[in-house]
Amino acid sequence: MIWTAVVLGFLGSFHCLGMCGPIAMAISAKDAAPFLQNKIIYNLGRTITYSLLGAVVGMLGYSLSLVGFQQGISIGMGIFILLMAFFYKKSESIITGSGFFGAVYRLKSSLSHFLKRGGSFAFFMSGILNGFLPCGMVYIALIASLALQSPLDGAIYMFSFGLGTIPMLIGVMISGKLLPLTMRQKFTKALPYMAMLIGILFIVRGMGLGGHILSPDLQAFGQEGPKEGIEVCE
Repeated sequence: MIWTAVVLGFLGSFHCLGMCGPIAMAISAKDAAPFLQNKIIYNLGRTITYSLLGAVVGMLGYSLSLVGFQQGISIGMGIFILLMAFFYKKSESIITGSGFFGAVYRLKSSLSHFLKRGGSFAFFMSGILNGFLPCGMVYIALIASLALQSPLDGAIYMFSFGLGTIPMLIGVMISGKLLPLTMRQKFTKALPYMAMLIGILFIVRGMGLGGHILSPDLQAFGQEGPKEGIEVCE
């Protein structure tokens, strides 16, 4: 599953240039440090935020799995990802246009404050805050992290997702130019199809067919019954 996070992050980075591209170029313009230092620090901040969010939703998935919902979570989240992929533009507009009751405005204000300051710490904090900006592809990756039902696996999945976004943003920060819109649109068109593949993989995983790495035999916690060799008191 890790490779799906990397590919999703890479394809999504072309879509994200609309929001994150200007931020990346602003950091590059103020970057007086050696070649890649602050550029890496900024992207490290984003990736840390993604990893922490992955751990949180992974813990939520784990908590739900303890009451016997392993297969249901994986199938349900897979269907949810498919729906987001089928209606990607609409779901993206809802997510980015909600505003979260002013939280996004305050987040962007804090982000602007650090961008104006400059310096390694400010760039790191800019990355941390940038990771919280609403984005459809980030939420798709987080839904997948929840379906993994493990805080560690969720963190690793989102860390891999963050790594996938870095090459494009580093390229923009070095060149100081955004890719042509037509090129970005070509890569962005592949994003919903990648999301559909991820959704299908989680549905197959949740089916618990057994004997296959894509569909392991998921056992509900506490429902395995008594083990052989253990005497059950009545």
